[in-house]
Amino acid sequence: MQIQDMRVDMGFTKKKFPVATHMCLIYNSERERKNVISKYIESGILNKEKVMYLADNVTKSDIGSWLMETGIDIESEEIQKNLNVVEAEEAYISDGAFSPDKMLEGLKTTQAETMAENYSCLRASGEMTWALKGIPGSEKLIEYESRLNDLVQSHPFLALCQYDANKFDGQTIFNVLKVHPYMIVKGQILNNPYYITPDEFLKSQN
Repeated sequence: MQIQDMRVDMGFTKKKFPVATHMCLIYNSERERKNVISKYIESGILNKEKVMYLADNVTKSDIGSWLMETGIDIESEEIQKNLNVVEAEEAYISDGAFSPDKMLEGLKTTQAETMAENYSCLRASGEMTWALKGIPGSEKLIEYESRLNDLVQSHPFLALCQYDANKFDGQTIFNVLKVHPYMIVKGQILNNPYYITPDEFLKSQN
């Protein structure tokens, strides 16, 4: 089966989705976030996928505690290979600034390496609060999110972007909805009625 034809279990919903899925979780509490993300990571590990977690305010120890509750030992050698926890700033920031081009190229490379290592797919999730720290280039966050939709189609992988509704302003949250085809609401993945294509969105910004 071609990766474009695969449908995978997200862990927190019974319905399966294509590997080329870009979705957002806009959460109001840590409990809400943990309930979704712990099951999302667990499902990737159980499915023998490569799981990449870009952490800003959650530590690898926190994730280990979440997974221990599901019966997965993060310290096992196999899980260490499957799960890659990286500091968000290390992943998103290059030479002191955020560049959508560099980030997208990096993800393209990671996806290709994942497939070369014979994982079934790449499953990624990023905590987006790094963009609130005044880092140069962070104003291009929504542009990056929009362009990510093209990348997950050309180099299929799962992307779940996390936004804390208590920290991001209303206009940013509305823009986040515009650039994610799927959104997670009460533990369910829904088609996002606010979504517009990258071509439409980027044209509207000029």
